[in-house]
Amino acid sequence: MTEINPNNKRFLFKILSLFSVVRGYNVLMLVIAQYLAAIFVFSPQKSLRYVLLDKNLFFLVLASVCVVAAGYIINNFYDLEKDLINEPVKTKINNYISQKTRLNLYFTLNTIGVLIAFLVSWRAALFFAVYIFWIWFYSHKLQKYPIIGWLLVTVLTISPFFAIFIYYKNYANIILVHSVFVFFLLLLRELVKDLEKVKGNIAQNNQTITVKYGEKVTKVLATIITILTYMVISGIFGTPEIGMMKYYFIAVVFLLIFLLFYLWISKTQKQYLLLHNLLKMIIILGVFSLVLIDKSVIIERLI
Repeated sequence: MTEINPNNKRFLFKILSLFSVVRGYNVLMLVIAQYLAAIFVFSPQKSLRYVLLDKNLFFLVLASVCVVAAGYIINNFYDLEKDLINEPVKTKINNYISQKTRLNLYFTLNTIGVLIAFLVSWRAALFFAVYIFWIWFYSHKLQKYPIIGWLLVTVLTISPFFAIFIYYKNYANIILVHSVFVFFLLLLRELVKDLEKVKGNIAQNNQTITVKYGEKVTKVLATIITILTYMVISGIFGTPEIGMMKYYFIAVVFLLIFLLFYLWISKTQKQYLLLHNLLKMIIILGVFSLVLIDKSVIIERLI
């Protein structure tokens, strides 16, 4: 059997490390989510060809990719000590790329992102510049404050969609309600992540909700957020625009019941990791279920 050349092996490890540092999987999901939202939610009356060939939409998505990837890099930079405890294997993979290279890439990606946004408008460039600042400020300072950090990281996670939202100027009720639904899911995910990574946060002296107020308070807060999510889902059911997507929301109702039950009996990092992955699955399924809003749209656009 032919052995892999050491130089090629090093190169492959660096590519894997880069993919891990910028969380390539999350970035890819962001691109898919933005395009599906543009096609089936923000501009359902426009042809598939029109949306896919819209250069301004492409520039907005590309700018989002750059600044979000850069955001993961700077967050990884400040969370190194915490990640050594919570994710030792992932941290070891990430270390194939030096901190200096990561910081250079961080500044390069942010610069490219803002310049690309300028191709759409100065407002788009300003939006991403402000986003870059708050990502850095959160990573550097605000993540150490429990309530502010929890709310801000959730807002920052959902913010790239606002660029598309503003671009299409579509303010339909279903879009606003769905945005609130996603916001609550992200709030819930951050609470579960907090429970999962409590040891690293204690080591880094990050005063997260779990560190400062304890597991019970975090679980009570997660329960309240889950109840609010149910209220939003009941409101979504009252809108005929969701079409076949109603089956996704029915599934979410049962999945959240399981999540809530399992949350209260969970005590270990592995159990919280399972809940974290369940929430990620719910969010990912929500992205792809956008195509179910109107089946006729799919048929008309793909044929």
